[in-house]
Amino acid sequence: MSDRPYTDDDLRAEAARQHAGLTEDPDFVGVGEQMQDTEIDSLLPPEEADGAEGPHWDELLDEDQFDEAQRKIHHLISHAADVSEWAINLGADGLEPLFETLSAQTDNGPWFRLHFAVRPDMPDDMRRALVEGIGMEIAKHFPQAT
Repeated sequence: MSDRPYTDDDLRAEAARQHAGLTEDPDFVGVGEQMQDTEIDSLLPPEEADGAEGPHWDELLDEDQFDEAQRKIHHLISHAADVSEWAINLGADGLEPLFETLSAQTDNGPWFRLHFAVRPDMPDDMRRALVEGIGMEIAKHFPQAT
């Protein structure tokens, strides 16, 4: 028995609750402040351009364009899926998310999407085999296109 009046699960639950609270009602002004002096990802220079910076939100956009982007980003944050418990448990277990996902698309958008998290020391070939193997198994159960 621990000398603490709470468990590790209690810590995770509270962390997940607080993490979710950060996205329920994001600070609109704070969204804009965080955009300032931040490069736009799709316009970043190639990695070989050592030390070069891409254009920043507040430099590239006029005031109306910046406000529109800020509103859209705020909307994305406030309507994001609550994966707080998942995120907290991944970190607590020492797992890191993979960039790769598996997704099944329909005419109306994604039917499902699987995200993966693994130990940082998992070899790349094993990571690839995990994602590809699950993808092949799922594909066996889809109706064949004619």
